[in-house]
This record gives sequence, structure tokens and C-alpha cells, in this order.
Amino acid sequence: MQPRNMSMSGVVDLAAVKAAGEAKAKAEQARAEASRQAAEGGAPASAGAVPSSALVFDTDETRFESHVVPLSNEVPVILDFRAEGFEQGRELSLLLERLTVEANGRLALAALDVAASQNLIREFRIQALPAVFALVAGQAMPLFQDFAPEDEVRAILAQVVQIAEERFGVLGVPVTPGGEGGAPGEAAEPAEEPAGPYDALLDAAVEALDANDLGGAVQAYKNVLLSDPANAEAKLGLAQAELLLRVKDMDPQAVRTAAAENPRDPAAQIAAADLDLAGGHVADAFGRLVDTVRVTFGDERDAVRVRLLEMFEAVGGDNPLVTSARTALARVLF
Repeated sequence: MQPRNMSMSGVVDLAAVKAAGEAKAKAEQARAEASRQAAEGGAPASAGAVPSSALVFDTDETRFESHVVPLSNEVPVILDFRAEGFEQGRELSLLLERLTVEANGRLALAALDVAASQNLIREFRIQALPAVFALVAGQAMPLFQDFAPEDEVRAILAQVVQIAEERFGVLGVPVTPGGEGGAPGEAAEPAEEPAGPYDALLDAAVEALDANDLGGAVQAYKNVLLSDPANAEAKLGLAQAELLLRVKDMDPQAVRTAAAENPRDPAAQIAAADLDLAGGHVADAFGRLVDTVRVTFGDERDAVRVRLLEMFEAVGGDNPLVTSARTALARVLF
């Protein structure tokens, strides 16, 4: 089923961010479908997916900024600095390769030759091997600068995946376990989508939006996601409908006055950011919440961060404004 154009007459129009949100949702749906078909013994889904082995690759300084850093906005990239003849590090490198493939699209592994990466060696302040880092949304985190047993390595990589998903909304890429396919980032021909079993519920959600029944639309999308958590149209529609429901009864002037008078009040800034996003001012919404994260702490900071990640979901990970905001958020958090 092709995603439909949702009418939001009488409320606000989020058409400017809809396409990016659909792209991200399709990637998640492709990953879920690949896993389902593999479990059933069928051919894996291939639309937008890459072989799991393609997420383990060699790179160098010239491709680091152009390929590895952008890739880290889609999937956490483990950086394994290696040296020719350093046999003690070979066992760890092989372990990282195996665990990356096992991660099924939630990790990538980039191997770098230290002899050809002197600028990166200085930037990462590496003084000895082994040296392993994680790169998430362009931000580097040290993982190992010594040897570690497999269970410890596995646990640390699991933490990287969790941090990437919860703090940055970096969910990974869909994979096909083996087989043909290009490297991450290469264009792929979209597969034709069969009609799904949820057309009636999705139609009901669109009709509810047209009637300005936002609560009904939210419930209809949630009903779809209960049975099909990766449904692209339902995820996008739910994110938009929930936003519209939050701003429906707001007094814009009062909200913006409160935000201007209380720059450190998380609730006031979140409300104003919702208005910004609903009005199509995506960069303003993101910038407002990143600035609020900078001046808040504890539970208040976490509430702002979570709302910002929800906004990323509504806009879509492929939107360059999301990429920039993720980087800005990472700089504030670390």
C-alpha cells in the first residue's frame, strides 16, 4: 500500500516534513520484514536493505568525514584502529566483526589502519593499541583501550546500541543476512509494497483527521501498531496526530509569552517547540529544545530530550535538520 496524502484541513499542515518521516519508517519496516522472513525460512526483504557483512568495512582518513561520520547518523559505528603485524589485537578485531554481524543492522564496524590514519590518531589521542571507539551521530565515545573478554565486549556494545537509540534516535539500518547488495548509503530500487491488512483502520484514521477528530486518529493508528509495530504509515501518522492533539487547544500568544519569560522552564519551552514544529518551523523547534537541554538537569533535562527525540521521529532521520540537531544534542549531552 502506498502512503496516502493525509488531509489536515482546519488544523495545520505538516506536509513539509512528511516525506522524511516516511523514509525512516520504511527503513524500520524493511528491517522488521527481513527478520520476519528470515525466521520463516523465506527470502529476506531487500528494499532499502544491505547485507549484514556490508556493515563491516575498511576505511581511511579520506573517507572518514564523507562516509563514516554521515553513516553514524543512521547506525552506531564502531571504530577499530588496527596495525599491520599487531597480532595481539587480531582476536579482538575478529570478535568485533562477529558481534557487528550478529547485531543485525544495529551496529557497523569501520577498521582503520593506524599507519594511514595519523590525523585521526592525534584527534582521538590514541597512545596505544588496541583502541576502539563508538561514533554515534558524529560524536566519539571511547570503548576499549585494552583487551576485554567476550562477555564484557558484548555488554558494552549493547550499551552503545541502547544509548544510540534512547539519546539520539539512531536506530540502525535494515539488513539482509548475506546475499547481494550494496554498501550502506547506496541507492536501491524500492520493492513494490503489497496491500496490507490494515487499510480499513488507516482509512479511519485519515477520516478522523479530516473531521478534526485527533483523538480518534491517534487511537486508530495505535490499533494498527499493536499488531504491526513497524507499519510505516501508522508510525508517521501517529507522530503527527499526537503533535496536532497537543497544540490543538493551545493559546499561541500565551504559550510564546510564557516561553519568552521563562527560558529555563522545560514545560514552557516544550509547548513553544510543539507550536514551532506544528507551524512548520522545524529548525526553530529543534534549536529551542537543544538550548533547553543545555540549561536543565536531571528529570527535567530528560523530559526535554525525550520530546526532542519524538520530534525527530515525526520529521524523519533523513532530514538534514534532524542530522544537525542530533549533532547539537550530542555536544550538549557529552
